Amino acid sequence: MTTTYAALLRGINVSGHKKVPMAELRALLTELGHRDVRTYLQSGNAVFTTDVDASAAAEDALAAALEQAIETHFGFTVDCLVRSGAYLKAVADACPFPAAELEAKQLHVTYFSRLVGPDRFASIDPAAYLPEEFRLGDRALYLYVPDGLGRSKLAEVLARPALLKRVTGTTRNWNTVTKLVEMTRD
Repeated sequence: MTTTYAALLRGINVSGHKKVPMAELRALLTELGHRDVRTYLQSGNAVFTTDVDASAAAEDALAAALEQAIETHFGFTVDCLVRSGAYLKAVADACPFPAAELEAKQLHVTYFSRLVGPDRFASIDPAAYLPEEFRLGDRALYLYVPDGLGRSKLAEVLARPALLKRVTGTTRNWNTVTKLVEMTRD
């Protein structure tokens, strides 16, 4: 069975650090045996098909192989998450905010490497950050920031290393979330 996945790379091509040209990323994914490799933007979004059935274990194995290939090729480490198209669609469909009524810059999804429970965020007083809000999903966090991510005090608090200890997270705006869903449709 063929499955379409998206690879989400964390923290590349930001301010000249960890430069990963998309053509080279496509070549790496192809060298790993994947097909129909495409990239979206310069921020580390790649879509590919492979003969690996969709499961959390498969996603983790595909991510580990990509991380190793990047380290070997570029000489630095990059955290990667791999998610199936079906998973990405389920995350988009489960959005607790009225996505159709919001600007893409107001709505973001942070994808996590594993399930993150509400106890991890118990120290955050949601009322202190209104009108900004967040909700947890399945290995994802939905973030509504009416003035955009760059001005968000809540996003700053949610990104603290103590909250995300032993978890990899990477954030995408709603335009990217929906584009990846579209690109991974089987």
